[in-house]
Amino acid sequence: MADRHYIDDSELQGDGEKQEWGYVEGVEWGLLYPEANGQYQSPININSREALYDPSLIEVKLSPNYVVCRDCEVINDGHVVQIPLKSKSVLTGGPLPRSHEYELNEVRFHWGKENQRGSEHTVNFKAFPMELHLIHWNSTLYRNIEEALGQVHGIAIISLFVQIGKESIGLKAITDILEDIQYKGKSKTIPCFNPNTLLPDPLLRDYWVYEGSLTMPPCSEGVTWILFRYPLTVSQTQIEEFRRLRMHIKGADLEDESDGILADNFRPTQPLSDRIIRAAFQ
Repeated sequence: MADRHYIDDSELQGDGEKQEWGYVEGVEWGLLYPEANGQYQSPININSREALYDPSLIEVKLSPNYVVCRDCEVINDGHVVQIPLKSKSVLTGGPLPRSHEYELNEVRFHWGKENQRGSEHTVNFKAFPMELHLIHWNSTLYRNIEEALGQVHGIAIISLFVQIGKESIGLKAITDILEDIQYKGKSKTIPCFNPNTLLPDPLLRDYWVYEGSLTMPPCSEGVTWILFRYPLTVSQTQIEEFRRLRMHIKGADLEDESDGILADNFRPTQPLSDRIIRAAFQ
């Protein structure tokens, strides 16, 4: 289907050469991608005491209407693990414009080498070992995700923090096959993937909202971030499977001092500037 795309920075560069970027030199993204110098960049630190309770957020319930994706591809692109979704799953309500549908395009994972770090956003300056993003685009206003990037009400991302605890049944289908995609460019098709298993219990729907950007190049703004307050849990064994992945192709010569491990793939928090963080709970 022509409209099914996962975000890849090479597709967003026009006819120019693909620009290489990485997390070690994250501070230099603004030289390659001017949008990364914007005032409303992500991720940020969520100061829970300064978040503003907004009762309008619960007037229309945030409603993820996700369906199971059959024959779903899991990809190691050398930066993150991503899962492009072919099934039409949509998100409505909450902070999103009334009667607008946002289509779920892909899921992405960011994690640290150690449990003390890994999430992109922080809460009261506390980092989690992992954060996963469900990336949606406004299918009411735009024809595809490329058209929606950088536009007003173009992109909505649900963010879920992940802590170490009991095994995640929802992520088991993914963690079980990570050894098959150890190297950059590898992918594996799994029989089915249910995005609903990534969401917290329906009773735990507390979330924060703010306006920001993509956290990976090209760092386009116009992104509505929805960050769930309550984290998911994965087992220590499951997160170690992510930490065995490599950011290079098999057999590649590694640069000096690089161990080639794919981890710590998070952007540092960015200034809040004049933005307000809203909360759907008191």
